[in-house]
Amino acid sequence: MKTACLSLIRRPAIAALLLAAVTSSAAAQTISQGEAGKTLEKVLAFYRGNVGYEGAYLWKYAADLSAQEGEEMATKTSGWTQPPGAPSVGEAFLKAWRLSGEEQCRTAAIEVALALVRAQLESGGWSSHFDLGPEGRKKYRYRVNEKQTGRSNSTTFDDNKTQSALLLLMHVDEELTFQNADIHEAVEYALQQILKAQYPNGAWPQQFSETLDHSQFPVKRASYPEEWPQTFPKKKYTGHYTLNDGNMSHLIDMLFEAHRIYNRSDCYGAAVRTAEFFLLAQMPDPQPGWAQQYDSDMHPVWARKFEPPAITGGEAQGVMNKLIDVYRITGDKKFLAPLPRAISYYRKSVLNDGQLARFYELQTNRPLFFTREYELTYHDADVPTHYAFKVGSKLDSIERTYEAALNTPLRNLKPQHVSVTPEKLSSKIAKRAAEIVQSLDERGAWVEDGKMEHQGASLKVIDMKTFARNLETLARFVGAVP
Repeated sequence: MKTACLSLIRRPAIAALLLAAVTSSAAAQTISQGEAGKTLEKVLAFYRGNVGYEGAYLWKYAADLSAQEGEEMATKTSGWTQPPGAPSVGEAFLKAWRLSGEEQCRTAAIEVALALVRAQLESGGWSSHFDLGPEGRKKYRYRVNEKQTGRSNSTTFDDNKTQSALLLLMHVDEELTFQNADIHEAVEYALQQILKAQYPNGAWPQQFSETLDHSQFPVKRASYPEEWPQTFPKKKYTGHYTLNDGNMSHLIDMLFEAHRIYNRSDCYGAAVRTAEFFLLAQMPDPQPGWAQQYDSDMHPVWARKFEPPAITGGEAQGVMNKLIDVYRITGDKKFLAPLPRAISYYRKSVLNDGQLARFYELQTNRPLFFTREYELTYHDADVPTHYAFKVGSKLDSIERTYEAALNTPLRNLKPQHVSVTPEKLSSKIAKRAAEIVQSLDERGAWVEDGKMEHQGASLKVIDMKTFARNLETLARFVGAVP
C-alpha cells in the first residue's frame, strides 16, 4: 500500500506544486520528491556499503573512512550498541521506511537486526561493542557460529545498550510479522535470559553473565549505612542495583514494549516490579531521594571511583518521570506517592546556580565533588571534565507533569501507541529536505567539522547522529502525501 501511495505523489502535477511551494525565498533550493527518492537511494548505498559493515555501525567515522570509533576505538568490522550506534541506526532505517515506503530502508533495518543477532551473547543480551570480523569475534562468547570460543559474555544494561538492541529486534520482528525465524528466536531467547536476571525486589544489575543466587538478595527498603568508606574501595560493582544512566527506566520501556508487541504478561509484570523497586529505593528522611546504586542491604554504595555512596540529583529526576509514566500505564496511584516528598526535598537542595549536585552526602546533604585526582571534596573548583558533577534541575517540569497526571481521568491516562506513517506535504518539509540534500558530498555522505575522541584533533567526520536525523527528514519528504 505504501508503494502505491508513493507512485501517486510523484506525478508531475504534484512535483510542480512542490516546486511552487519552495520558491517563496529566492535563495531556497528546490528538489522534487522523485529526485529526493533517488538521493535517498544514493545515501543508503553509501552508508550501507562504505560506512557500516554488514549492518554494524559505530558512532563516528573520519570523513575519508580512515578511522572509526564508538565510545572507544574500534575496528572497521565492529559496531557499538550504545546509542547512537547500531540499534539507533537500525531504528532510523525502520522509521525512514515507515515514512517513505522505500524498500531499501526496510532492507537496511533488517540488515542491522541480523547483525545484532550475530552479536547476541550466550548470556542473552549484548556487550557495549561487537565485532562481525573473524578475528574480532574471538573475544566474545556469541550464540551464533562461534559459541563459547571467547570469554567475554557479560550482558550489559549500562547506557541503554542491551535495551536498545532488543528494542530494535522487536520492532523489526513486528514489521516482519514474526516471520524471520532468526530474529524472532533471538528476541525470545533475550527476553527469557533477561527476565531471569531480575532481582526479587524488582531491581536489575548493571551487567550479568549468569543468573545470581537470589537468596542473597532479600527484599528490603532503602536505608542509610552506619558508616561508609570515604575512599574508593575498588570493589566490583556490576551486580549492584543500578539506576545510573537510566538503566532501569530503559528496561521498563523495553519490557512494556515487549508486552505491547507480544502480549507477554511476564514482561508487563517485570516492568511493574521495576517501578516497585523505585518505591523501595526512595531513601527515608532527611533525604527522601534516590541513590545511583545500592548494595544487597539497600544501602547507597560506591560504584566507579567518581561515584560515591550518595543521594543523586541526576538519576533521581529520571526515576520521578518514569514513575509518572508507569502510573499512566497502570493507573495505580502508589507510583505517584513518592513524588511530593521527593520534589520538596530536591527543591531545598538546589544549588545557588540553579542546578542540582550529582551527589549529596548521606545525612548531611552537603554537595559532593571530586578533584582531578579523584579525592572527595565539598568544592567544585577542580573537578574532572569527563563527568557531570552538576545537573540541570527539571523539577518544574516534573511537578507540572505530576499535577497533570494526577488531574487526568483514569480513562484518559493510558498512552496510546502511535504508528509512524507518511506525513502531509508542506513547504517546510520540502525546504528542509532541499537543505540537507544540498549539504551532501558527492558520495552521498553528510560530512561536518567534528572531533573523534581517539584521534586527538578536530577533523572532518561522519557522525551517525547527524545521519539518523537527516535520513528521517529526507524520508519524511520522500513519502509525504498531498
